[in-house]
Amino acid sequence: MEEKKNKYIAVAYKLYTNENGTENMVEEAPAERPFQFISGMGLALDDFEKNVTELQKGEDFEFSLTKEQAYGEHEAERVLSLEKEMFCIDGKLDEEHIFVDAIIPLQNENGQRFLGKVIEIGDDKVKVDLNHPLAGKDLHFKGSIVESREATNEEIQNLINQLSGGCGGNCEGCGGDCGGNCGSHDGNCECGHCH
Repeated sequence: MEEKKNKYIAVAYKLYTNENGTENMVEEAPAERPFQFISGMGLALDDFEKNVTELQKGEDFEFSLTKEQAYGEHEAERVLSLEKEMFCIDGKLDEEHIFVDAIIPLQNENGQRFLGKVIEIGDDKVKVDLNHPLAGKDLHFKGSIVESREATNEEIQNLINQLSGGCGGNCEGCGGDCGGNCGSHDGNCECGHCH
């Protein structure tokens, strides 16, 4: 049986959702700043990866994913009311970072990090939605393959370093541009290009 190789894939795309019969563009990865990932590493949605992995550089694609194939249903229990004091500095709300629609990094008692969206600020509580912003939505992708080739061992190792809490201390392997995919660390990557 042939061993399945990890592929380095870069895609330019426009992502649309369909709400009330109207298609709205919600995200774009242009060719000059494509979405980059290595197949088989869990960085892209499984069904997204299946739709682009076998395509060649220069090929166009268009496909839809149901909400079940994408980010699942929007779950009410993932909307939390947190104590406002958690977001205060010297007794005052950190208004520079905490405002309605802000995406904020959070960490649970097990040390897992994740992002939440501030949806309401009350007198003593801040309501935060931990659902993915696209949860509950069907997704429609239109785009093209910017690059598709076998990933190098160095690229795979750099990705593992990024996902394990940073850029491995130097980020040299990313060529100074992590493509916005620096994994789940705090964004303080030495390459200065983490988003």
